[in-house]
Amino acid sequence: MPVPTKEQITEVLRPIQDPEIRVGIIDLGLVYDILPEDNGKVKIKMTLTTPACPYGEMLVTAVHKGVAEMDGVTDVEVILVWEPVWNPEEMCSDYAKDVLGIW
Repeated sequence: MPVPTKEQITEVLRPIQDPEIRVGIIDLGLVYDILPEDNGKVKIKMTLTTPACPYGEMLVTAVHKGVAEMDGVTDVEVILVWEPVWNPEEMCSDYAKDVLGIW
């Protein structure tokens, strides 16, 4: 079974929302990198809106579970990073900017 592509993994992560903001983690720009390896391991580098995010553990669990359930994935490592610090002005989608009123 082939390892999913970065694009396929992104689509699995797209529906996962930050429950406080109610916008997806992809649209918010919280996922910094997706690194699928030939052996089926997938590393995901992501951040949270703040280090004290009360939903951090829940988001990491949802990311891990969603990717782990994909065909071809043998292991998932979610790596929380704090640099660069998440900045709402760097969000990936116009939708997210509209919801948060950032332009």
